[in-house]
Amino acid sequence: MNVVFLSPHFPPWYYLFCVRLKEAGATVLGIADEPYEALRLELKEALTEYFRVSDMHHYDELLRALGYFTFKYGKIDRIDSLNEYWLETEARLRTDFNIPGIDLEGIAHVKRKSEMKRLFMEAGLKVARGKVAQTAAEAAAFVAEVGYPVVAKPDIGVGAAKTYKITNDEELAEYLLSKPPVDYILEEFISGTIVTYDGLTDREGNVVFASTMIYSTGVMESVNLGLDIWYYIPREMPSDLDEAGKAVVKAFGVRERPFHFEFFRQADGGLVALEVNMRPPGGFTIDMFNYANDMDFYREWANILVHGRFEATVTRPYNCAFVSRKDHKRYAIPHEEILRRYGHLIVHHARINDVFAAAIGNYGYILRCPDMAPIEEAAAAIHLPA
Repeated sequence: MNVVFLSPHFPPWYYLFCVRLKEAGATVLGIADEPYEALRLELKEALTEYFRVSDMHHYDELLRALGYFTFKYGKIDRIDSLNEYWLETEARLRTDFNIPGIDLEGIAHVKRKSEMKRLFMEAGLKVARGKVAQTAAEAAAFVAEVGYPVVAKPDIGVGAAKTYKITNDEELAEYLLSKPPVDYILEEFISGTIVTYDGLTDREGNVVFASTMIYSTGVMESVNLGLDIWYYIPREMPSDLDEAGKAVVKAFGVRERPFHFEFFRQADGGLVALEVNMRPPGGFTIDMFNYANDMDFYREWANILVHGRFEATVTRPYNCAFVSRKDHKRYAIPHEEILRRYGHLIVHHARINDVFAAAIGNYGYILRCPDMAPIEEAAAAIHLPA
């Protein structure tokens, strides 16, 4: 099997997808604009060949690269980056080279939040009322319908850096003047706790691995207000969340892919569908999958792609949490003391790439334990202000 992996060096831990593909027997072909000499050794050893382009945004160069690989190795069986930023590029290349997966016809379903909302409703799920408002009059009419506060976010967008919470007419006017010149969707503000439905599907679209995360605060609040954040993978999967997540998988036709869906859990216990991402969750979450379940998510994805099978036995032996710190904040307990007190819980800790720091912090700890109480105690200590 010939698999092309776009930008295999970023995020830095994604090299493991290529390593596991090679171990599964695939011919792994990389394309990126990073100098070959800058790639880590394990990635170089996993790639059968690497094609460097001058700029990943130059589509004609990507076409030439795939044409070269096709001439040299035969038909390309799969292409991916597992990175939301390149989702549309992948779709164009799949369409042009007749490669299985999300193509140009299906890309709008997973890129536009307004289209996601339509499919959520068709699947019978509750959603926040929303409208792509392109004029001040349309925005005002929507606010008149749902009331303040409202949330504005790019209809096509990655992350929360360009998201606004609008609470009055003055803030609405400021948003209309300052927002980037792209389509924005306005949504009624829904209060609740963010929960996710994350996992992996096989070639037939069956969910073969599922997990969930619960956040201490939203990513939007972490970015806009500079708040500390921690989140955790509980051992138990709520049955209603599993049912809703599988309905989304079916509605969006998710096959042979990792996925990351977001919901609000409201005070009355109900779920509101928020967003679909056709990629693994960000940050250290893949590591958390592995620590929480004593498995290798990278290997299982590669096995599905190459052999069509999922081999892990998932027993959920641990709760697993990610807790971060931010450089601009002062904390009561030094890092070394955190390691001394809670080292029996901490399975990994590391500095976070600056690209992700605004959302999830500058330094992160992964903790696991069969019980949640020790993790909650450790999280509170890590975040205790000076």
